[in-house]
Amino acid sequence: MPLYEHVFISRQDLSNAQAESLIEHFGTVLADNGGKVVDSEYWGVKTMAYKINKNRKGHYALLKTDAPATAVQEMERLMRLHDDVMRVLTIKVDAHEDGPSVQMQKRDERGERRERRS
Repeated sequence: MPLYEHVFISRQDLSNAQAESLIEHFGTVLADNGGKVVDSEYWGVKTMAYKINKNRKGHYALLKTDAPATAVQEMERLMRLHDDVMRVLTIKVDAHEDGPSVQMQKRDERGERRERRS
């Protein structure tokens, strides 16, 4: 089955438990349609670059899935209809990376930044 990564942003006025329950909810939607969640990460509340639906912040979450296209389409459809979900991004990948995503790594583990040129 194809591998996908989904990042979604939910409303800022949800509690952390409610935001994490959305991850479980959409994981069960995938499981009901023949897919499975390989890994999931809750990134927490982050400030967005611009307002979405009058919100400056949102709860970010990542789902790494192994699911058929029909299951992904159904999950995306339900995400678009859900009142608490503001944005969804789905990407098809060749392989999932091992370990935590870049968002979950500590700043010192990411490596040194390049020097700025004068």
